[in-house]
Amino acid sequence: MRRLVSLTAATVAAGLTLTACGFGGDDGGSGGSAEEGGSTTLDLLVPQYSDGTTALWEEIIASFEEANPDVTVNLEVQSWDNINDVIRTKVQAGEAPDILNIDAFSGFAKDDLLYPADEVVSEDTFADFQESFIENASLDGTVYGLPMIASARALFYNEDLLTQAGVTEPPATWDDLLAAATAVAGLGTGVYGYGMPLGSEEAQAETSIWTFGGGGSWTDGETITVDTPENLAAVEFMKQMIDAGATQPDPGATDRTPMLDVFIQGQIAMAVGLPPTIGQIEERNPDLNYGIAPVPTQDGSPVTLGVADHLMAFRNDDDKQDAIRAFLDHFFSTDVYLSFVDTEGFLPTTKSGAEGTANAERFADFLALLPDAQFYPSTNEAWAATQGALQSLVGQIQTQDAASVLQQIQASADNA
Repeated sequence: MRRLVSLTAATVAAGLTLTACGFGGDDGGSGGSAEEGGSTTLDLLVPQYSDGTTALWEEIIASFEEANPDVTVNLEVQSWDNINDVIRTKVQAGEAPDILNIDAFSGFAKDDLLYPADEVVSEDTFADFQESFIENASLDGTVYGLPMIASARALFYNEDLLTQAGVTEPPATWDDLLAAATAVAGLGTGVYGYGMPLGSEEAQAETSIWTFGGGGSWTDGETITVDTPENLAAVEFMKQMIDAGATQPDPGATDRTPMLDVFIQGQIAMAVGLPPTIGQIEERNPDLNYGIAPVPTQDGSPVTLGVADHLMAFRNDDDKQDAIRAFLDHFFSTDVYLSFVDTEGFLPTTKSGAEGTANAERFADFLALLPDAQFYPSTNEAWAATQGALQSLVGQIQTQDAASVLQQIQASADNA
């Protein structure tokens, strides 16, 4: 498969050191209300997408504050390992941020904690979102999450390792994947066949790729359905991969980010990656001979995991609504928005972004997969608990029965 074009200079510049900033300034508080003299402080909580995430947000905040000197934005950056626990703790303590960047929003919306999206952006900004993403961000007809970035998943493969193992083409089915990964592991050179990250960072994504690939789903349209025959067959095959030595050691404790770095260094033959993985390869190991293919599925039918992360605004203090609207309109203005999306290496969710992105050619393989994408049931209020259970429990399949693990996750969903 063709290699993709070189990383832009802006993307390379994003590889800066992460420095997280806490909420509330020197007093350690939330910085929550409008301050004297008409000034307003906004608290912004975001996840770390890359080493350059903090620098990008700091630039966006600086340009916003220059144009809006009466508003100060306090930035906090958390890893994906921690951000769900951090936001739950803050909400329970009555210290929710004013603006949050995360994936799921339905639980907050059900608890009436969020502004409807059209109340915190202008009409022009709201109309610029792609309709499909707006639909995915709706709950009972009201949009609460502003679609921020989109992504799909594909199989990255090391052409040299597959060739050494006698594999002539990337696998299309689960059986093909198992055979190819086992052949690579049999080389005896300290390389691994398939990277399976079932640690807390994003175990729900890896598991979803398998369950969707076997015809499964996390919902029947109304309730969360984890413990189904289709999902069980997929998780049992995941366990078969582990038991066969086709994966890296201890997948239950492996997070996606470090696993992909091992792939980038040439020690894993195949792994599911994202659009930003392309830039990470070009930055860290530009000589890697790799290709991109659709994710293998049970019978070879095309499917991928589609993900859309969102920005949402908490209704903490109505005096802040205008400041929130100003900040979100600034972020989604075409030049500012594309500076974030293109540098982080994601797919844009706005019409103007799709027309202006510099990454249309380099992400062609991912864009081709979007028609076959399935999404998390993020508008179901029980999904957040289900996702947390997947992150903490599914890695136990390396030592426990797959059916038992799914039953435990189902119980968490039922109790949400």
